[in-house]
Amino acid sequence: MADVLMDSSVPFLVRLPGVYAPQRDTQLLMAALNRENIRPGTAVLDIGTGSGALAIRAAQLGGKVTAVDITHRAVATARLNAILHLRRITVHHSDLTSSVRAHSYDLLLCNPPYVPAPDADTPRYGASRAWNAGTDGRAVVDRVCESAPAVLRPRGVLLMVHSGLCDVDTTLKRLNRVGLDATVSNRVHIPFGPVLLSRMNWLRERGLLKKEEGATEELVVIRAERT
Repeated sequence: MADVLMDSSVPFLVRLPGVYAPQRDTQLLMAALNRENIRPGTAVLDIGTGSGALAIRAAQLGGKVTAVDITHRAVATARLNAILHLRRITVHHSDLTSSVRAHSYDLLLCNPPYVPAPDADTPRYGASRAWNAGTDGRAVVDRVCESAPAVLRPRGVLLMVHSGLCDVDTTLKRLNRVGLDATVSNRVHIPFGPVLLSRMNWLRERGLLKKEEGATEELVVIRAERT
């Protein structure tokens, strides 16, 4: 049975089992999306669309939206939610930008897996595929940094959300190195959820969480513009 999700910007969403449910990171990225100057016809690519929440919001703002996800259930979920919201969104099954390399976009949106995990390999199946991202949390974030410039138009913008646990400075440096002007556009601190609470000792052992730090996570939105 599908879950129904409520959100302040998207009235309702249907979510098939195993598809990532919009959470605080989604809301933070959506707030950043709302601040962008999206005009009718603005070409938007939502990478790792999940339920399609961000893709739908971009379409509501007037964007011409393409969404991609590596899981078939997420693709089906995003297509269904687009229909329910009466929005024309093209949704592809794709590993990041692999299926859209022949195209370019004005705006890229990405809420990638970013949670550090004891297993160095990223999951190939299951719900944890949406958050586990290797021992440093950067298995997918680094790939987004590498692939984004090839599909960004001049003056195009990447908006990406991730945790401070996976090293914000490294993300900024990698994006600057590939020709994007990257800054942190928003920060928020939230309590650890169940996954991070279960890994607190491991995070401290890895040096990702200091002993004096409590069970609070910083989320950031990176805004990177192609110059």
